[in-house]
Amino acid sequence: MQLVTLTGEPWADYGLVDSGDGRKLERYGRFRFIRPEPQALWAPAQADWQAHGEFVPGSDEDGGGQWQFRQPVPREGWPLKWNEVRFTAQTTPFRHLGFFPDMAPVWGWMRERLAGKEAPECLNLFGYTGIGTLALSATGARMVHVDASKKSVEAARGNAALSGLADAPVRWLIDDAAKFVAREVRRGRRYDGILLDPPKYGRGPDGEVWRLEEHLPGLIADCRRLLDAESRYLFLTVYAVRMSALAIGEMLRQAFADLPGTVEAGELAVREEARGLALPTAIWARWSR
Repeated sequence: MQLVTLTGEPWADYGLVDSGDGRKLERYGRFRFIRPEPQALWAPAQADWQAHGEFVPGSDEDGGGQWQFRQPVPREGWPLKWNEVRFTAQTTPFRHLGFFPDMAPVWGWMRERLAGKEAPECLNLFGYTGIGTLALSATGARMVHVDASKKSVEAARGNAALSGLADAPVRWLIDDAAKFVAREVRRGRRYDGILLDPPKYGRGPDGEVWRLEEHLPGLIADCRRLLDAESRYLFLTVYAVRMSALAIGEMLRQAFADLPGTVEAGELAVREEARGLALPTAIWARWSR
């Protein structure tokens, strides 16, 4: 299987300014932030980075750390925009800023796959703050947005209101993704597209435990049952560095062997503004037709 790199280019409200020495400097609207980046193994283009804040990681390799602010930053967040979608960026205790900018090429790709399909119905699992959901809803798709976090779903609803999509046909569900998909299979439901961005480890609203390596194959098998020969895509992203794009690509190839279409896999990356190099951020696999 040939690996493909999907590279996110800078846009008006986001850019990877510089990277190196295990860190990255990014702009989010009018604010700049420094965050850890283990993949930035090279030297930065500039020695002196000016930023409003920096996330300093703790000693725990699985997370931890805190933001240190050099200039005032609105703690309640500030508005950003991607195409028609408006949303709130905000510094979080998890080192990111309330959305994943490297997903921008995925949002665009899904919109292309659905072009010409009248009122497609799509599913966003582990939907977080809903930018992927709204990217499709803005083009007329009927969406089902699932996340186990009540706070994330509330943030997604807020982003829908900012985007003028508060009344769009979106089902906002606080639920365990694997259990929801299993119920949809039993109901005989189908979708035109599925996006899933599962965490390495997580818990559902009723304490359900999610472990990526253990539970992902079963979830993909159930997602396959929600798609048919008229469906357009399934897109899977994985941020767990111990997994391989080749491995998740082969998992999808076997799961979708009975459907026409193409299975691809590769890496997500973001284009650095300073030198144009591509900073890898995640791996992905997808089926499409």
